[in-house]
Amino acid sequence: MRKNKASLLAVLLWGVAGGLVIVGNSSAADPVTPRMLSYACAGCHGTNGVSAGPAIPTIAGIDADYFVSAMQGYKKDEWASTVMGRLAKNYSDDQIIAMGKFFAKQQFVPADQVVDSEKAALGKSLHRQHCEKCHENDGASSEGTGVLAGQWMPYLHAALHDYISGMRPMSKNMEAKIDAVLKEHKKAGIEALVHFYGSKSH
Repeated sequence: MRKNKASLLAVLLWGVAGGLVIVGNSSAADPVTPRMLSYACAGCHGTNGVSAGPAIPTIAGIDADYFVSAMQGYKKDEWASTVMGRLAKNYSDDQIIAMGKFFAKQQFVPADQVVDSEKAALGKSLHRQHCEKCHENDGASSEGTGVLAGQWMPYLHAALHDYISGMRPMSKNMEAKIDAVLKEHKKAGIEALVHFYGSKSH
């Protein structure tokens, strides 16, 4: 009986801060899998990375390299965040890579949200003119980026604000494209892009 109780203590326990804590005899515990690591993300990003909250992005289907880049940005305090910087520091580089591969294999589910069709029409034109080269298939491609098409609009607003304000680093090419949209349409152009991406249901 004592042996059974001792073996029960040798299990993986989930920490509230988003990491795994191994207690007891680690050799008796099952190895930590990428899916197990993803459980800590589910509280905010939803099961398998499909977010149910408009301020939190869906990370299912995200490009694995982009996921790693983002997590490293948070971990090194190079990306502005509320809690992600603290959470990212709980993971090793190998764990982050494993999580990126896991979420890349998950099915992206577009958010169900209300859009303005006129703004979306302008956004479509702006996307085709400025963004399609990197964000292919009307933003549905995730190669080297996150998925834009069908993403939560409040999150897109927040992310673009962070890029424009310099709180999140961006490439010179992306900066030039955003500057072109702002020069031609000011904030209405950004709003239009957000509604276009929000209108996409894949």
